[in-house]
Amino acid sequence: MHLALLTGVALAPIAARANPAPLPTIEQRYQLADRYLGDAMRKLIVDQNLDAHFINNGNGVLFRRGPTDARDILFLDLATREARPVINEAVLARLVSDATGKSGPPSGLYLDAPDYDPATGVLSFGALGKRWTLKDGALTEAAKDSPKGDDAVSPDGRFRIVAEDHNLVAVDLKTQRRVALTTDGTRDKPYGRGIAELGEILKQGTEDPVLPVSVRWSPDSKRILTWRLDTTDVQRLTMTQETPPGAFYPRSFSYVYPLAGAAKLPQASRLVIDVEDAVKHRKAKIVPLQVPSESLLYPADPDLSWSAGKVRSQWVERGYGQIVVYLSDPVTGASTVTAREAMKPLVTVTSSFLQPAPELGGELDVSERTGWAQLYLVRPDDPNGGIPLTKGNWEVTSVNYVDGAKRSILLTGVGREADRNPYYHALYRVTLDGSQPVLLTPEPLEHDLRVSDDGRFVIDAMSSPTVPTRTVVRDTSDGHILYELGHADASALIATGFTMPEPFRGLAADGKTPLYGMIYRPAHFDPTRRYPIIDNVYTGPTMHVVPSAFGDTLLNGPGSVAQLGAIVVVIDATGTSQRGQAFRLPAYQNLGEVGLDDHIAMIRQMAARYPYIDTTRVGVYGGSAGGYDAARFILRRPDFFKVAVSSSGNHDLRLDKAWWPEVTMGNPDPAVWDRNSNMSVAGNLKGKLLLIHGDIDDNVPITESFRLGNALIQAHRNFDMVVLPNTTHRVAQPFFWRKFRDYFVRNLLDEAPPADAAFEDQSPHPAAPAAAKQ
Repeated sequence: MHLALLTGVALAPIAARANPAPLPTIEQRYQLADRYLGDAMRKLIVDQNLDAHFINNGNGVLFRRGPTDARDILFLDLATREARPVINEAVLARLVSDATGKSGPPSGLYLDAPDYDPATGVLSFGALGKRWTLKDGALTEAAKDSPKGDDAVSPDGRFRIVAEDHNLVAVDLKTQRRVALTTDGTRDKPYGRGIAELGEILKQGTEDPVLPVSVRWSPDSKRILTWRLDTTDVQRLTMTQETPPGAFYPRSFSYVYPLAGAAKLPQASRLVIDVEDAVKHRKAKIVPLQVPSESLLYPADPDLSWSAGKVRSQWVERGYGQIVVYLSDPVTGASTVTAREAMKPLVTVTSSFLQPAPELGGELDVSERTGWAQLYLVRPDDPNGGIPLTKGNWEVTSVNYVDGAKRSILLTGVGREADRNPYYHALYRVTLDGSQPVLLTPEPLEHDLRVSDDGRFVIDAMSSPTVPTRTVVRDTSDGHILYELGHADASALIATGFTMPEPFRGLAADGKTPLYGMIYRPAHFDPTRRYPIIDNVYTGPTMHVVPSAFGDTLLNGPGSVAQLGAIVVVIDATGTSQRGQAFRLPAYQNLGEVGLDDHIAMIRQMAARYPYIDTTRVGVYGGSAGGYDAARFILRRPDFFKVAVSSSGNHDLRLDKAWWPEVTMGNPDPAVWDRNSNMSVAGNLKGKLLLIHGDIDDNVPITESFRLGNALIQAHRNFDMVVLPNTTHRVAQPFFWRKFRDYFVRNLLDEAPPADAAFEDQSPHPAAPAAAKQ
């Protein structure tokens, strides 16, 4: 059946009775927690995520529909509005498994950049690191030019750029003539080579893994745009993998990881080389671009691209004081500032961004200059100005399509419509004439949007926490619906006794700022008994975490954790994103304190409304930046939070990758970093704290948890710690969940965990994309 609205428990306050019905056994509760987690939970909801993509140059949609692991992959022809089956996903998964020797649930087979030709019936896609072609039921691996990914071929196929001994070499593919483009590269100062990430170092077993050559060919195949890395005197981290698979002895690696607050970060200098001329004359000329050297805040290439024969570079100032766009002459290197975004105290790049719009004659700038992320057109003759294209107390979150001929833009925004949750996304069309935005998604729901490359259509998965997802294709001319791809059905989930989550609105600690949260209750919930409450926390100012969509609400951890016999809540406090700059600014250089009292205020308001919530038993958990939060909550408010599980936490922000802390902290003096460190309050611990970390964490180094553990020991505080072998930042494996559940059951519920230590393997299919990282 199609459920227009799902409701759970009666929400009126009910006094707890003296003798409530007994809870299910602890074994039964662990089984429920497993049932409402990961793939097991997905099987209870039909057509929640159709994995819909525009293909065939925007003329069709490839999508999946049907019960989990038995879905059909279909093609919708947008010209005829007819859908036809392509292949059953279980059949395709079996073909991929036979070809690779790797198996997993069919629903977990992720198709990367799929395409389908309705004329020939050929399906192409990426999976498990390879490109595949399916024709007439036969699966073949598509050929690729560079098995190692260590070269770059010009668009016309004449030249290849190869990395050799930290330098770049051009190869004429017709004559095989080789010409050195650079000659003075070193390990610390290579050309066309980025920073090796820890995952690649571990995969290849060397501190100097083979990496793709980092070049951008000019469209005419004459020149390359590239850069030179400088890691001289940059502080390196060391990681030891104690139990590497297939080896008896540990192995250690030293690697570069740009760290927040570091005195020196890796530097990037941009340059252009005329390859055609170099091959012709057997000598290369390097043209340095007159763009300042840039501090790299993450192991990624600097921004650089070709634009109408010129070079476009986006340069970020250390501490995010400004973002500058340069346009450079590839012959002389002369550079001009064409756009600049500068804000006090800093530019929050998760809310603001610059995007090239040559069809409009400039750059599109989403800026918080009015206090709200609004859209401006910045032209080269006025790089510090901008023509406002939107205005108001709401936020533009993305620019989806620019139509130069019609002088119009499709964009996504939040908070503009008064009839809906301020976090709900909606699609708008704006024009350069100053008229009001046209709303193209009128339903007061969350809209998860994907616009076709030509801007004519949009796939819209619309839902709310209580309204199942309806996935449709719209015409962007006026937003009317062309075709319904599918409608989620959660009746099987409800039939199990699952209690639907409840959106909650309350006030911040100031007593006036509206805040939003979500409440998760156990299955077969009994409002006459008393339940402890557990806060699933992530106060990261780069985002907000209270789910707005149906799938996000159900298919995450809190619904599983609640089955232990607790109320689990998620709260967006002040200091988080998409509510304007003033709402987020309390986090500036204040990550140690921001949101703490708002969470406590919201929990107390929930308990005032629902007397079955026991505020004498409050727990907290989180991962990554949420791991930092979980620890700081119990350390800074030890009389309120009694039990905490902190996983993969960045407990001292200076040991994390530079971009994440500095986007909120800037680049302050050591005293500010110290004040925001969990180590500075280790002596406050009163309750029970469990630290969990993967030993080869490639995002937040495990040294973070070791250093907090050491600070707790020095402060004579008792705590617990679990190190997961051969585990990266993705700690959510069966053993993690076992230790996590046991800790809350023993210390918050005051019960004994199940005696049987066996646990089910619910690890994801190897073809699934990596989880989003902090």
